Amino acid sequence: MSHTAELIAVGTELLLGNIANTDAQMLSQGLSALGINVYYHTVVGDNPERLRAAVETAKTRADIILTTGGLGPTCDDLTKNVLAACFGKKLVFHEPSAQRIEAYFRNLHPDRPMTENNYQQAMLPEGCTVLENDWGTAPGVAFEADGVRVIMLPGPPRECKAMFTHRVAPYLKKLSDGVIASHTLKLFGIGESAMEAQLRDKMNAMTNPTLAPYAKEGECELRITAKADTEGAALALIDPVEAELKAHFGPLVYGVDVPNLERVVLDGLKAKGLTLGTAESCTGGLVAKRFTDLPGASAAFRGGVVSYATEVKHTVLGVDQALLDQYGAVSEPVARAMAEGARRVLCCDLAISTTGVAGPDPDERGNPVGLVFIALAAPEGTWVRQVHLSMGRQRIRHIAASHGFDLARRYLNGLELK
Repeated sequence: MSHTAELIAVGTELLLGNIANTDAQMLSQGLSALGINVYYHTVVGDNPERLRAAVETAKTRADIILTTGGLGPTCDDLTKNVLAACFGKKLVFHEPSAQRIEAYFRNLHPDRPMTENNYQQAMLPEGCTVLENDWGTAPGVAFEADGVRVIMLPGPPRECKAMFTHRVAPYLKKLSDGVIASHTLKLFGIGESAMEAQLRDKMNAMTNPTLAPYAKEGECELRITAKADTEGAALALIDPVEAELKAHFGPLVYGVDVPNLERVVLDGLKAKGLTLGTAESCTGGLVAKRFTDLPGASAAFRGGVVSYATEVKHTVLGVDQALLDQYGAVSEPVARAMAEGARRVLCCDLAISTTGVAGPDPDERGNPVGLVFIALAAPEGTWVRQVHLSMGRQRIRHIAASHGFDLARRYLNGLELK
């Protein structure tokens, strides 16, 4: 039997945007790994009527309801009360949980007594399975009623993740009738609509595995998902589809299950024992920042020059003043000279340069917003890519930086540089 779950996050602070609902992402990933389908996410404030309505709706479309939040000691922590009422359960005092809460406070705050309201956390639905919380005070709860399994977890992410891993996952494993596995192909250099148009018929015809496209900032993803009795069997369903997609899109695929372009570049540099430097104008150091955000970047990164002013391009990077005068800072010859100057000044094997118009206005030579030149200098030569970007200053800068990483990625993998 296939199981479907609905996640209900309880907390007005989530609705107000004061905190992000990171629990939902973690739980969806964990439930998917157990072969349990998650079809709905619901967020409800600290309001008993609205929470009751959300639970009644969830009962009609899921056989597992998993809640987060609302298990604490304060008056707005109402999750247990509402869920117990929805399923006709009484709340009873659970002495072992009370003792664990007392011990927690003795160890954490031995110099001050535990307040009486903390005993509220030991009021649990009659006959439930108690999920002991070794990472906080509020115990988790699991019970079955009306054909639905109900699981309640504390909201703080540190507690919620540990409780799911060590308490809920073992509890649910016996329910799972299969394993869900997925691989995600990352593509750069094609838009989501163009990618989807090429795959629409295939995606509509697939049932297991399935194929889903996703648009990211300047790039795309293709997620292949399969369900089978074992992980090995699920991966065996994925493998031929993955191979077919790689063959179809060729060098546009920059990796599988990798976080980003810069990670691929760092891994490639380290594998070949090469170093990287940057010379940036319109991206203002973003290429260097994204690269040095990666753990281990120091093994390959020599440094960067933010040559925002034209005179810095000349005095620091050694760009010929005649090139600047003739072509302007936003041009193919200057992008080429910037990258070559960075290789020389920073003593690196590869150098990425960017120069362009990020906006909001055209430059003094009339170059339009979104015109960017990106160059890669290497021992064998220098390659320049001209792009026309849009949709705002930040997006232009981000995608321009990604083009720099894409050039480096192609060079490192022996692909055509264009």
